[in-house]
Amino acid sequence: MSVVLDADVASSLLRRRIPDTMARQLAGNVPAVTFVTVGELTKWTLARQWGPRNLATMRTFLAGLVVLTYDQRVASRWGEFQAYAQLRGRPRPVNDAWIAACCLVRELLLATFNTKDFLDFAQYDGLVLLS
Repeated sequence: MSVVLDADVASSLLRRRIPDTMARQLAGNVPAVTFVTVGELTKWTLARQWGPRNLATMRTFLAGLVVLTYDQRVASRWGEFQAYAQLRGRPRPVNDAWIAACCLVRELLLATFNTKDFLDFAQYDGLVLLS
């Protein structure tokens, strides 16, 4: 089964600083990231002015992951999340909603260290979190 890695977990794996408890939970699963996480990691590397060697390491790391793209189902689910959260008076961050939509449309777990960012999606939409 694939497990979607939030940017924080992907970054920890990339830097080989993943806590043992998370490593055990991920063992035996196929790691995946969303198109959003690829964008976030790319932004971080450029903003932090990574050198060519570190950039190459990141590209190699990303090449070993499944990348979940957006499609009409994901876009529709994102729109639903954003509308219902707004109606509840709790608008959700755009990137978190894209990540949750990718996971829920494909019925995949999300590995994150930032559970508070995704609790609304777990509570109202059934997102399953590994944390």
